[in-house]
Amino acid sequence: MKITWFLTFVLAAGMISGAAAQTRNATLTLNFTKDIGPMEMDHISLGQGGLSPDPIWDNRVAEVRALHPRLIRLFVQEYFDLLPEDGRYHFDTLDQSVDEIVRAGAVPLMCITIKPKVLFPKIDQDVVDPNDYDKWKTLISQMVNHYRDKGLTGFYWEVGNEGDIGELGGSPYRFTSENYMRYYRHTVAAVLRADPTARVGGPALSDWRSLLLPALIKFCDKEKVPLNFVSWHIYNSDPKAIQDTIEGVKALLAQYLSLQPETILDEWNMALTIPPKDVRIQPVFIAETAWRMKASGLTYSCYYHIRDYHVDRNRFAPFFSPGGASFMASWWNRMPQYDGLFDYQNVMRPAYFTFELLARVTGERLQASSTDESVHAFLAYDKAYETYNLLIWNFSGTPVSVKIDAQGLTEALIVHRRLLDAQSPSEDENARLRPLPDVKLLPGSALAEVHLEPYGMESWAMEPVDWGHKLLGK
Repeated sequence: MKITWFLTFVLAAGMISGAAAQTRNATLTLNFTKDIGPMEMDHISLGQGGLSPDPIWDNRVAEVRALHPRLIRLFVQEYFDLLPEDGRYHFDTLDQSVDEIVRAGAVPLMCITIKPKVLFPKIDQDVVDPNDYDKWKTLISQMVNHYRDKGLTGFYWEVGNEGDIGELGGSPYRFTSENYMRYYRHTVAAVLRADPTARVGGPALSDWRSLLLPALIKFCDKEKVPLNFVSWHIYNSDPKAIQDTIEGVKALLAQYLSLQPETILDEWNMALTIPPKDVRIQPVFIAETAWRMKASGLTYSCYYHIRDYHVDRNRFAPFFSPGGASFMASWWNRMPQYDGLFDYQNVMRPAYFTFELLARVTGERLQASSTDESVHAFLAYDKAYETYNLLIWNFSGTPVSVKIDAQGLTEALIVHRRLLDAQSPSEDENARLRPLPDVKLLPGSALAEVHLEPYGMESWAMEPVDWGHKLLGK
């Protein structure tokens, strides 16, 4: 049954007539009866880069937990000093960062990038094989066993990070298509020996088009080496470009039907060297990219990253070349950064609140289709809360008037609206997620017309008029 209803409102006060003249029109069709499967918004997850052995976001665990990420990626970097000497293992420092992830309710995705001096006496990114693979495998198994003994199993273990570019990607390894296969085989065997429930994969490329990825897929298919997931990265301010990488990777995998690995884009953000000039862009960029990830069937993503953090050059000098250590410190200490949901001073950025709004779109996904390439939405029904949740945005620099055609609604709903205000000087949630007047949706009235400013975003929580009584069983 098609219903119509009429509602008009303007998100920003004082809109000038010139801007109104430039407003384009779009239609968003919501189908309240078209269930297209679980929303699984928690698959749009998070990561923390390899910057320091400190538990970087320890005092923000509650805020991260509120975003409900399924995975949180962590660099297992050499500064954790896991093998200080032959036969002696040290996991206490790493435990602090793993504990953050567990307390946030997520599964750790452990990215292995260590090069213990005992096994790699020479500092050289092109030396990728340890001097003793038996001792290397023992180290990896000891690490996995350490967490298994704590009752922590089923981690994701990623072999390497941006091995196609080495130190420029924050990793002391630069692989070839030949030596990565050898390194991968030994490493995943050690992981699975200690925890058969673990998920293993790689190669966490800086560019999915690197020859390492097809080589790994072909190798695992031919040699029957476990490959539970493939991973890669992209930093690009165009969400469509990010979507193109997903489709490219899936096309590669389609050539090997015996393999069905998960796809994990475990580092992504806007172009790192081009800061957005308008603070409204990045929050909506996240929503638009998440929509395209879902459209292309990506299994998981890990937004890079939770918090920006300064680098101590001396931490990297023992396992990076002098130039590599200086590059890391210069990049993180002297360049403008806007990656983190929290900045260097641990202040929430507007992007945090996009993830908070995404986390509210729970339950079963319902169909939402738009006539405008820059206007998209997520719609879901949460049976536990008996609530419909809608997130709608305008990823463009011009305002848009959106007619919302709601189909299949059979009862009156109260709509609680929130506007994401990226320009507020306050990080108070009520300032960033600014409440707007509630409205009532009735079956059988006219179309709603929603005005979205450039890079505007609204969240709607829609519940039955007698919602409270229903939940209490009255």
